[in-house]
Amino acid sequence: MTTPLPSWPPRRTDRRTSSPYVAVPRESAVPARTGRRWVRRRARGMSADAVAATLDVARFDARQNPRHEDFSGDERGPAELGEWERIAQLLADSTPGTVYAPDTDDVVRAELAADAAAAAAREAELREGMRIAARADELQALRELGTLAQA
Repeated sequence: MTTPLPSWPPRRTDRRTSSPYVAVPRESAVPARTGRRWVRRRARGMSADAVAATLDVARFDARQNPRHEDFSGDERGPAELGEWERIAQLLADSTPGTVYAPDTDDVVRAELAADAAAAAAREAELREGMRIAARADELQALRELGTLAQA
C-alpha cells in the first residue's frame, strides 16, 4: 500500500514561522575600497620581500589589464596596485624583519574611524527620520480624533 502524496502547494497555516522582512539600508560596494581591503587581508603577516614579489606581480597585471576589454574601466585594479605600493613602502621604511599587520597601520585605523563616523551619521539620520514619522503619525491620530484643528 502506498502513502498518499502531500498536497501541492502546501496548505497555508495561520502561524508565522519567521519574523517579517525589514529592509536595512546598506552602503554600496565601492570596487576600489574592496580591492584595498583584499590586499590588506592578503598582505597580513607578509615580510618586505614577500610584499615586493607580490608588488611585481601586481605591476605585471596592471600592464596586462589594458589589453583586455573587460578591465578598461576597472577601479579595483589600480587601487590594489596602489595599496601594494603603499604597503611595500611602509615595510621598506620600517625595521628589517617587520611583517605587515593591518591592526597597526595608521591608514587602516583612519579608514576605520571614518567608516565608524559615517555609520554613526547614517544611524542618527535614520533615527531622526523615524522620530519625524512617529510624530507625524501622532499628529494624524489627533487630527482624526478631532482634537487637533490644524496641523
